[in-house]
Amino acid sequence: MGRGVPWKTISYETRPVPPVGGGGPRQSGPPMRADAEALKGQIEESVNLLRRHLDWDAATVRLTELNARAEDPTLWNDADEAGRVMRERGRLADQIEGVARLQQDVRDALDLIELAEAEGDAATADAAVADLKALAAEAKRREIESLLSGEADANDAFLEVNAGAGGTEAQDWAEMLRRMYTRWAEKRGYKVTITEESEGEQAGIKSATLQISGPNAYGWLKTESGVHRLVRISPFDAAARRQTSFASVYVYPVIDDRIEIEINPADLKTDTFRASGAGGQHVNKTESGVRFTHIPTGIVVASTQDRSQHRNRAIAMDMLRARLYELELSKREAISAGVEASKTDIGWGHQIRSYVLQPYQMVKDLRTSVEKGNPAAVLDGDLDEFMAAALAQRVGGTRSEASASAI
Repeated sequence: MGRGVPWKTISYETRPVPPVGGGGPRQSGPPMRADAEALKGQIEESVNLLRRHLDWDAATVRLTELNARAEDPTLWNDADEAGRVMRERGRLADQIEGVARLQQDVRDALDLIELAEAEGDAATADAAVADLKALAAEAKRREIESLLSGEADANDAFLEVNAGAGGTEAQDWAEMLRRMYTRWAEKRGYKVTITEESEGEQAGIKSATLQISGPNAYGWLKTESGVHRLVRISPFDAAARRQTSFASVYVYPVIDDRIEIEINPADLKTDTFRASGAGGQHVNKTESGVRFTHIPTGIVVASTQDRSQHRNRAIAMDMLRARLYELELSKREAISAGVEASKTDIGWGHQIRSYVLQPYQMVKDLRTSVEKGNPAAVLDGDLDEFMAAALAQRVGGTRSEASASAI
């Protein structure tokens, strides 16, 4: 089996890598055009942060170790272990190769710009600057992905949306949030499955749980947990008054059987109920929905995804195991940060983002102060800038820190 794997050995020395612009200052010639210099600086900052988060020396040593393991034919005696090793090897190789290739491509583009300017070839210089812009975008993407290195960041995610107090207004807002995250996931090529949904009384939803499946789904979504606030002119008020609505979002990772979570059956309260909404007459006539309440923690999960109560019971149990696992991850993170974990940090008392549609238009993240003046685009899934800033804040990564500590 091992002989059929098309992997080549990749090795990197741990000596410092030269700056993206070359090994030293330019010796002669006119100053480089301002847009090229700005892009060069932007890419250098991203590369510095990439190297810091990757821990370049440790990563290259680890890749050498994984290369050696991949060439050991006995590795394939254990298919699960072999798969884990090859996944880690592929991830590290992509990160290290990506940084090295990015730096070389930038140097090539800068050399081409210098040559084109010396020869008065504006068209070639413009094309090379366009290449630099594309490389800057790639550097930014890799910079963000470098933040996704947590224990469960590569996993799929469950995302719960719950309407706050306020009846129809809040329930309509909850449905808008569900659509926003669905659109975000679809744009990234992720699969979205509705695990549970409870329809609103007149419009919208009371609650919904989505399973979002794709690379790093939990890593991207984990900072979205909290309270989301909407300010708008109510479409349900004949007097067209301004209304404020709240809904909560809670994100936790999907886990597999390799992660052992012990649940005492005596700690569970089990309810069955008739599912509402889409699903056909069979769903509404039988108590196929299953709800588990974990008494020690107060965690409640439910599934109406399947017409089979047996299947919904299994889905709800997977969700409960995932919630308990996420709770443990939160406790570890709180301890490492030197603070005490608190339910209010991820619950109703923790407002993270405000969406104002009237009297002006603005979406503002209250944790990072990132603002966007186009709420329609945000509500259509344009969330990456908010997520990236929150991830950077969560790991304490700033550009100034990166520059100070980069090799």
